[in-house]
Amino acid sequence: MIQKVLLLLAALVSITAFAQSDVYDNTNYSSDIKTVLLQKDISIYDPLPVIRLNSGERLKLSFDILSPNNEFFNYSYVHCDREWRVTDLQAMDYITGNLMGEITDFKFSTNTYQKYTHYSLSFPKSDMIPSKSGNYILKVFRNFDEEDVVLTRRFMVLDAQTKLTASVRSATTPEYRYTHQEVDFEVDYEGFEIPNPFLDVNVTILQNNSWNNAIYSLKPLFVNGNKLTFNYEDKNLFQGTNEFRSFDIRSLRTFSNNVIKKYTDSVQNAVLKPDETRYHLNYVKWLDYNGKREIANRDGINVVEDGDYALIHFYLKSKSIEDLGDVYVYGELTDWQLKDEFKMKYWPDYDMYGCSALLKQSYYSYHYVLKDKEGNIDYTMTEGNHQDTENDYTILVYHKNVFYGFDELIGISTRNSDIIQDK
Repeated sequence: MIQKVLLLLAALVSITAFAQSDVYDNTNYSSDIKTVLLQKDISIYDPLPVIRLNSGERLKLSFDILSPNNEFFNYSYVHCDREWRVTDLQAMDYITGNLMGEITDFKFSTNTYQKYTHYSLSFPKSDMIPSKSGNYILKVFRNFDEEDVVLTRRFMVLDAQTKLTASVRSATTPEYRYTHQEVDFEVDYEGFEIPNPFLDVNVTILQNNSWNNAIYSLKPLFVNGNKLTFNYEDKNLFQGTNEFRSFDIRSLRTFSNNVIKKYTDSVQNAVLKPDETRYHLNYVKWLDYNGKREIANRDGINVVEDGDYALIHFYLKSKSIEDLGDVYVYGELTDWQLKDEFKMKYWPDYDMYGCSALLKQSYYSYHYVLKDKEGNIDYTMTEGNHQDTENDYTILVYHKNVFYGFDELIGISTRNSDIIQDK
């Protein structure tokens, strides 16, 4: 009984402290935290962390800490609005059962140069269930100490009340017709009450599961009965980008695609074939993973414990574009963020950018992107933009619940741009 009371008090204090920040993202709070995955708890890799309300579906969190010693971790849920700010709801308003849980599943690495401990968690458990739809933060911290945050990850709970019809087209606006993609869609909310759709409905659109360049707070353009039309020509545009590059380090002992050299010093190393910019090249289609990764190990028996880490050396042949901004490696391997460890340094003697980052054995896909002076991601000078590029798009429909005062997630649709539809 005393332990449960302490858990409740610690969770309440944690959530209060956590609410002092503005917007919450997928963040690792230490450089020792690696390979964080949050996905559907199924055999097929699905990186969009969404479960249906009261469905019994579960998500799986896994991560490594570069230490041979295990630690004790707790976790909690934090409810957020559509823009990932903490809501005013109390924890007991959106959680049924306990307000804090424990991560008890861990394994030590075996036969690896880089020692680490692997942790995993399947949730929600029967004694700690989200009771409302919307955006959530999974917060992991050490030893009941809400100040010692290890990582945060976004996930969503869906209360499906709508049907979506979507298409991806080349841009209507002539200026962007050959470089951008336009996501048009219609939301049918028959049987669900929305008194003021223009005020209470907001939509977020993701490209390839990246929150970094997401379109937020898109309002209906037209309302016709119970159907909402989002057929814009400007507000729903994404850079077309290009097909993703890739490299394969599922084996660190044998030949690997796009790896020209492997060696071992204090850790394993893999030198990638130098890449070149593609902005001046015509579009070429090939099958890719749209920025995702496949954690796999061909050198050992167990993917989790036998997978080693290697220092990956990236190179991009290019004239300096430092006057435009900074160049980064980008994709799921960077948590779809512009991280310092993936920021590339320019070497003028070689007309080349380079950086090195520690990554677990896997098949990776990635882009090079420019962070411009305003902090925006731009593909123009590194990968180029094409209307024909195959991308995944996810549409998230939020409704403002006036009674409780939070954004409930009432619809999700995914659409691939493999077949571009012209207007």
